[in-house]
Amino acid sequence: MNNRKINPQDALDYHSQGRPGKIKVVPTKNTKTQRDLSLAYSPGVAEPCLAIKDNPEDVYKYTAKGNLVAVISNGTAVLGLGDIGPEAGKPVMEGKGVLFKIFADIDVFDIELNAKGVEEFIQVVKALEPTFGGINLEDIKAPECFEIERRLKEELNIPVMHDDQHGTAIISAAALLNALELVNKKIEEVTFVVNGAGAAAIACAKLYVALGARQENILMLDSKGVLNTTRTGLDALKQEFVRDTPINTLEEAMKGADVFIGLSKAGVLTQDMVRSMATQPLVFAMANPDPEITWEDAVGARPDVIMATGRSDYPNQVNNVLGFPFIFRGALDVRSRQINEEMKLAAVRSLAALTREPVPDMVTMAYGEKNLSFGPQYIIPKPLDPRLLTRVAPAVARAAIESGVARQPIEDWEKYEQELAARLGLDNYVIRVLNNKARKDPRRVVFAEADNVKVLKAAQIVKDEGIAMPILLGNEKRIEQLLFENNIELKGVQVIDPRSDEMIEKRNRFGELFFEKRQRRGFNIYEAKKIMKERNYFGCMMVETGEADALISGLTRNYPDTIRPALEIIGMEEGVKKVAGMYIILRPQGPLFLADTTVNLNPTAEELADITMLTAKEVRQFNIEPRVAMLSYSNFGSSRTPEAIMVREALQLVKQADPGLVVDGEIQASMAFNKEVLKDSYPFSPLIDGEVNTLIFPNLSAGNIAYNLLMEVGGFEVIGPVLLGLRKPVHILQLGSSVRQICSMVAMAVMDAQVKCTK
Repeated sequence: MNNRKINPQDALDYHSQGRPGKIKVVPTKNTKTQRDLSLAYSPGVAEPCLAIKDNPEDVYKYTAKGNLVAVISNGTAVLGLGDIGPEAGKPVMEGKGVLFKIFADIDVFDIELNAKGVEEFIQVVKALEPTFGGINLEDIKAPECFEIERRLKEELNIPVMHDDQHGTAIISAAALLNALELVNKKIEEVTFVVNGAGAAAIACAKLYVALGARQENILMLDSKGVLNTTRTGLDALKQEFVRDTPINTLEEAMKGADVFIGLSKAGVLTQDMVRSMATQPLVFAMANPDPEITWEDAVGARPDVIMATGRSDYPNQVNNVLGFPFIFRGALDVRSRQINEEMKLAAVRSLAALTREPVPDMVTMAYGEKNLSFGPQYIIPKPLDPRLLTRVAPAVARAAIESGVARQPIEDWEKYEQELAARLGLDNYVIRVLNNKARKDPRRVVFAEADNVKVLKAAQIVKDEGIAMPILLGNEKRIEQLLFENNIELKGVQVIDPRSDEMIEKRNRFGELFFEKRQRRGFNIYEAKKIMKERNYFGCMMVETGEADALISGLTRNYPDTIRPALEIIGMEEGVKKVAGMYIILRPQGPLFLADTTVNLNPTAEELADITMLTAKEVRQFNIEPRVAMLSYSNFGSSRTPEAIMVREALQLVKQADPGLVVDGEIQASMAFNKEVLKDSYPFSPLIDGEVNTLIFPNLSAGNIAYNLLMEVGGFEVIGPVLLGLRKPVHILQLGSSVRQICSMVAMAVMDAQVKCTK
């Protein structure tokens, strides 16, 4: 094939990355035919090469540079481990890359340099500039880090930020503004004690000054004491914060201070020091992993204190992930030449402002809180708040434009925010919410098929991550053998063999209880006791009697054999006539809830209405308002067949039962998702005002086929099947579920148990 057979514009279009905020990376494009390959590489790739040669800025248009950040370190100041070298620091850099991707959809190469000298480091990074849209410097020791960042910011034409300095400064500054507002103090009037004089501490102090703090009101200490005029041998950066004062020690400095900023080491701040501070003091003890003073000690010393730490198990976590992903996102999307003070201040103010807004229910659910609102224990947003990307990145982008460092301004801000929201990857977000909610109140989950390696691996994960407390059912020797052969660690987990002699008494007790439920329904007392040797029956009885909170089964058993014990022993919620099955399809644009996909073959109108109500109730468990399409092959009366009429009748019953529910039907699946056509053809439908997130199928065949196609052909991850309508949580795995899917189902079961069961 020669160049004449390739349209140059086709080649350019193929390599085009799209507009800011909507990067399209080349490998996601079609490469199925000879023509596709010719566009992707030779000869078509010559067209963007020539375009970039003529206009170097087109590198952003035709390559992935605009969405690519380098995380670069020489391993000289890794976490609290010190100078451990570039290889040992690589896991931290890789982890940083994961956070960039998860929170802001930014691609990352981590680069570890064997270069301790300032000039050598700078020259290597400068040589990398053509590849990257931005540089995140990480874990470089002071004072070298200051000179490296300064020089690279001056000499490169892409944004550079040393996150160890500015990340903590930006996040703590936002918390500081909010805390000062709560105590009704002005930043220009308060006095600061900054304990620690490293990169982060100096960056914090400088940023506070930029926000209005007076440098003469800041006392900074290093390991030898207060930086005052009696000190000698201080470097230029420390010299900037030298004070003419007789104060030498931390204890002296704390007397009457309004704000303590700790970036030093654990345990250096005592309760007496906190007691000596001014009224309504602010204590930001940010040493990791252990703060300068514990939350309990600080609050015990001064009930009026507002405190922040670097820890996730206390309120007000100063976490750098609140900043760097969104700062780089905004900088990349306007092709900023740098990350300047105006952009950092914009990030500070947007974080502070976001904290004062009402918190979405999805965030409170993720952290197991009944209510989060602006106050002493909520002065900074939570890292899992999905609004961070759509608030901080635009604020940074605007500041870049207004300060003159942006090369591609954004004209349609509403559209830009919509595109940012689409980047969030809400499929992963739903799983994070589930897991975080489960961790807040883990429950006892029975694994009925503990003689399976995948089940045991999932049990280890949910135990180690604090999601659930597993109870394993099966032959103890067989389970021990599998644990040993597969190097699975499950010490302290209860293992029960329902068939063992040790369980005779419990089987008899469970059998008697079961007989009371099922007498005159095909069971005699002997059969009721005997069937308790079956793990699904035994496990369901453990849930029923309160010895466990939920049951997981079905990985290797047929669905009917797994659901039957749950129906016979646990039974349905009050008012529920039939249980139903639901799958959650995890899409980047948000979860899609499908029902009934597993239980009811051909429901009546009344049963379909009940299924719809059960599903809507479950969707609301995620703090998502259901928007329901009741599906058919007919659109609003276009077919008069009994099947279409049944869905129409079910809709009327749903509207009577829950007038506030956003629901419509009968409607074709394609129509439910095409708002433009729906608006033009059926403007009366309430579904035109938002995205459909819940689909109700007219029969089991349609629902089952749909979710399998979405999973296998569409490639979506699924959670399910989730049983709806049982009094207590029993969830049945899909045959062949992955370990990840089992873990998601366990988290789902724990969330249900938190609502339905009490310990």
